[in-house]
Amino acid sequence: MLLRLIAYPLGLLMLLPPALCRAQELDAQKKKTDESIQRAIQFLSKSQQPSGAWSFNSYGESTAATSLAVMAFMAAGYVPEEGPYGDQINKGIDWVLAHQADNGLVVHHKSHGPMYSHGISTLMLAEVAGMLTGEREKKCRQVLERAVKLIVAAQNVPKDKRNAGGWRYNQTSKDSDLSVTGWQLLALRAAKNIGCDISADQIDKAVAYVRHCRGRNNMGFAYQPGGAPSATRTGTGILALEICGQHHTKDALEAGDYLVQRPLHPDEFYYFYGAYYCSVGMFQMGGEYWKKTRDTIMPQLLEMQKHDGSWLATKGSEKEAGKVYATSLAVLALAVEYQYLPIYQR
Repeated sequence: MLLRLIAYPLGLLMLLPPALCRAQELDAQKKKTDESIQRAIQFLSKSQQPSGAWSFNSYGESTAATSLAVMAFMAAGYVPEEGPYGDQINKGIDWVLAHQADNGLVVHHKSHGPMYSHGISTLMLAEVAGMLTGEREKKCRQVLERAVKLIVAAQNVPKDKRNAGGWRYNQTSKDSDLSVTGWQLLALRAAKNIGCDISADQIDKAVAYVRHCRGRNNMGFAYQPGGAPSATRTGTGILALEICGQHHTKDALEAGDYLVQRPLHPDEFYYFYGAYYCSVGMFQMGGEYWKKTRDTIMPQLLEMQKHDGSWLATKGSEKEAGKVYATSLAVLALAVEYQYLPIYQR
């Protein structure tokens, strides 16, 4: 009798259509993802400094850390000026707005690569500008316009053919890399979306540099032209192409195929950086590219979340950056299907 009772529901499961089973699996994963994001947001809420900033462990209070945290709140569906986290988001935005240098650079402590912080902060301001009102909106657009001008000026620094069109660590750098370029291009695209005056030529030159970073044998994307490809850099290249209108071009499709065949793995350096770029980039690609990426990265992130709702990298400079860094990028990856951030929209 007991065997019959056990066999009966198993038999029913075998009769369920594959599509229904898949839908149930996705519903279960969505519930886990929603719960994971909320736990992460609670962690970030508790991690804000009295000043309004968020911190990287290795650098202290940072416009990049603060901007990533603000975007994580927004990606989860929370907005400035209202809701349970509205005041905290406002404080974070105001702190970033107060840290623009006379030359337009948005950065707090200058490290070896201030353009990282500048690009991330400019992207955040472009994403949030349309959600602000009154004097805060006016201030945000003023800071944003000056920040964009610095990005354009840094791109226009005379460079050789190998580096033309891209960006690197400083606004005066004469070389380029795909990592820094990715953030500047995201910032320019987001700023253009809300009406900032950015010429098509600036975008075209950046896209040309991104394409120049195809990996050896045209496999994936590399940190710099001629280098070896990696999953993280391939995600960066795909997202850069997709948001700039290069949807399903030959370069994007071949890079997508590379990423499907060699997906991001938690043991890789810059895993959380890669989780962000691969998730958002492949979401823009859509179809099977996104489904396969989602089925790989989402379970990884859910498994890696700490009991306090945070994430922490295990290797290199990502580990040194601390929990706010990893948690913000994890939320930005997990929440991509919500499409709350303008840059996520297809």
